[in-house]
Amino acid sequence: MDQINKKAASPILVISAFAVVYIVWGSTYFFIQMAIQDFPPMLLGAMRFFAAGMLMLVWALLKGESIFNKSSIITSAVVGILLLVVGNGVVIWAEQTLPSALVAILVSSAPIWFVLLDKPNWGVNFKSKSTLAGLAIGFIGVVLLFGEQLSSMLADNADRSKIVGMLLLIVGAMAWSSGSLYSKHHPSEGSPTANVAWQMIIASLVFLPGSLLNHEFDKIQWAQISVQAWLALAYLILFGSILAYSAYVWLLQVRPATQVSTYAYVNPVIAVLLGILFAHEHISALQITGLVVILGSVLLINLSKYRGEKAPEPQEDENPVAKPEKRLFSKARAAV
Repeated sequence: MDQINKKAASPILVISAFAVVYIVWGSTYFFIQMAIQDFPPMLLGAMRFFAAGMLMLVWALLKGESIFNKSSIITSAVVGILLLVVGNGVVIWAEQTLPSALVAILVSSAPIWFVLLDKPNWGVNFKSKSTLAGLAIGFIGVVLLFGEQLSSMLADNADRSKIVGMLLLIVGAMAWSSGSLYSKHHPSEGSPTANVAWQMIIASLVFLPGSLLNHEFDKIQWAQISVQAWLALAYLILFGSILAYSAYVWLLQVRPATQVSTYAYVNPVIAVLLGILFAHEHISALQITGLVVILGSVLLINLSKYRGEKAPEPQEDENPVAKPEKRLFSKARAAV
């Protein structure tokens, strides 16, 4: 099934989907921090994913797609809880106490978990030296990118909440990788749009009990929420969830998981570049080194997969007499 999907996927669509995941998700660190200034974390997750899920479900209905498929909804529930509730939820929670630089470093461990947890592809991934080297180098690049911020934070005594946040981010990266691999190896039969919609809606419903237990509805002051926070929420719904998340789920079905996981290395790069362009932030020589290392690691991972796909297929018939006949047949078939 994976091979069929890879051949059917348009290269332009694949490149566009990667661009969306790389760029849009790279900007969500900033918008999450902007939104949680006024929205409590669990309520933010519930609102974001419920709104995005309902919009996608309505879109599926307008296209005449079937939205109620029991097996697909069950699969969507597993994927939605692992990716959105655990994986994304801990990012929202951690950004209350941790700087986005440290969050980006811990989230960037996801590609490593992709390789370790993807048991069906162990034989391929662990034999590819360039893939393993690319994953290791990419993580080193992210550490270099945020090395100065990390060292300044560790210079201070980290309180307990920060340590808990760091541990949760590692668990979140593992959950995100697990959910992504489950989605790849258990493709749903229903409408792709409806499947993604159910993932978000179910995730939003799981966020609600956490919000209630944390008494977030009692704490929030709706009248005092800034326009900036509402706009950040709207960006997260339309671009972060509907556009980028849909592109990510689609990429998992048509590209190798290790290749798709490179988003975790590129997102911090985009976050830094956006800060330079729009917030006039300074970039140091160490950060430039980190950027170059990360881009090199992504190239290593993609180069391995490209070579694997372009490798010539072994000849089934080594009879030299039959070869001209096979070439004529191939040409005739190509002409048809």
